[in-house]
Amino acid sequence: MLRDPFIDEAFIPDLMWFIGSFNVYDREDSRGVELEIYNPNNQADRAELIRRYSLNLNCLSYRHKFLLVEALANKLADKSYDFQRLFDVDEDEASSWPRGEWYALESPRAFLQNVYELAQEVWKDDLLQARSEDQSAW
Repeated sequence: MLRDPFIDEAFIPDLMWFIGSFNVYDREDSRGVELEIYNPNNQADRAELIRRYSLNLNCLSYRHKFLLVEALANKLADKSYDFQRLFDVDEDEASSWPRGEWYALESPRAFLQNVYELAQEVWKDDLLQARSEDQSAW
């Protein structure tokens, strides 16, 4: 069984792995300032955000990345899946986004679709390696 890289539990491919790096809670003066220059609704900015932050998951092995991409593909295939809820911030949570556009993305589904497309490119070798293995042996 594939283990979580930070805790000794089974790895659950949660889509928050892709957007958690944009959480600026208690880092408004560092990460928040860094991210303020980007507009997640602008295609060029979005691609830069995804490459630089969403897919910069060096703590994950190629197997983890494969499972994340597969989970994302399954959610994208589900036309009723509510991607907005990933960006909703519960007032009781220690969580916040860099600025207003993050709280009202024009299309959270399109954002995650772009993550999927860029992951196919950026993680190409990792995904190929994982596909060549017997996943049941993980």
